[in-house]
Amino acid sequence: MRKVTCVFLLLSIVATLWSQTKVWTLKECMEYAVQNNTRVSSQEARNKIHTQNYREAIARLLPSVEADVSANFNFGRGLDSETNTYTDINSFGNTYGISSGVVLFDGLAGITRARIQKVNALLGKHQLQEAKDLTAYETMEAFFNTFYYREMVELARQQWQESSKNLQRTQRMEELGLKASPDVAELAAKEAADSYNLTRQKNLFQISIIRLKEKMYFPIEEELQIAGYDTLEMIAKTEDSPINIYQHALLFLPTAQVANASLRVGELSYRAAKGSLLPTLTAHGGISTGFARFMDGSEYIPFSEQFKNKRGYYVGFSLSLPIFDGLARVSNLKRSKQELVIARNQKEETRRTLYSDIEQAVADMNGQADEFYQADRQEEAMNMAHRLNLRKYEEGLINAIELHTSANRLMQARSEKLNARLKYSLKKRLVDYYRGEPFICE
Repeated sequence: MRKVTCVFLLLSIVATLWSQTKVWTLKECMEYAVQNNTRVSSQEARNKIHTQNYREAIARLLPSVEADVSANFNFGRGLDSETNTYTDINSFGNTYGISSGVVLFDGLAGITRARIQKVNALLGKHQLQEAKDLTAYETMEAFFNTFYYREMVELARQQWQESSKNLQRTQRMEELGLKASPDVAELAAKEAADSYNLTRQKNLFQISIIRLKEKMYFPIEEELQIAGYDTLEMIAKTEDSPINIYQHALLFLPTAQVANASLRVGELSYRAAKGSLLPTLTAHGGISTGFARFMDGSEYIPFSEQFKNKRGYYVGFSLSLPIFDGLARVSNLKRSKQELVIARNQKEETRRTLYSDIEQAVADMNGQADEFYQADRQEEAMNMAHRLNLRKYEEGLINAIELHTSANRLMQARSEKLNARLKYSLKKRLVDYYRGEPFICE
């Protein structure tokens, strides 16, 4: 009986733990989003295609080898393979051959195409990392928004509870003749407004959860609970200048590497287009043999002997000169030249945009640091002022409207401090990313 009770208790504990909803940390949310994002999986599929294209381009540089076998029946007038004269006897024959060919010169177009596919494979890796980083940042931003609204719900609940207590206290003071009915009506309106604000913040929190699920590609029907975020980090301005961060970011940032690789692809494509205008020199060779016999029942040389005696070898060269192909090669050359110009412009535009983003991120981070300390001082002053106003209200020195205004100012100060703190954390993570620290640390 005791064993059965222990087993039942153990199963109950396991079931309870299993039924508890997982609490997701910021890192876990970003990792889940990267693993399930369709942009990331699509880019991984493209990278596999790039790898296969590179292997194919390398294989095309190697000699081609072909084997062929043929068999034929000849009825009526035909050529005797032994005497090389015409005969009217039905015959059977088959041939065997192995041939090989290799391009000796094609204006280096084949080698250039292989280099293009190699750069495309490298470009795909940078694009994959760029997609992962973008997914992680968008998820982190949605996580911070969700955390902000969750904290706002708690602040709104505290304000509503305080309003309810003040309303009850004022109603009691009215019964004792210490307060008038207008004071009770004013605080009742304040309690109703705070109750509405609490409901509104809850709705905003639910909307932020939905948006976080969207960024994470999280199942909509499942519940998502986020963990707290450590907001005790040191808040300080950065001493690094945007230009120094930018110059360092050019060496490793996926956005910059994508622009570099895209330009390199354009340069190689233009070089391959020029090479296609040159002649193509090809070498080819092979070995062949055969077997033949008449179908009238006469004697014939055995297969093994004919297979050996009819064996022959050949080697040849061919030179192909592109004279006119409907302007296809010339048009491709001109098109590649303009695409190269576009790639250069896109690289320059990417770099300018990157510097602007870094400069703005540094300015936002430093600005949010200043805002946080100002908001912290404001909250401390508002908190002290509100406590004094509560005492004044109880002593009849201020009316309910002034107490209402004091409570709203304190709520606003707390929300501004929370907002500044979370925005600083977001911008700091972004600046650290530009410095070389990934969003998802191992």
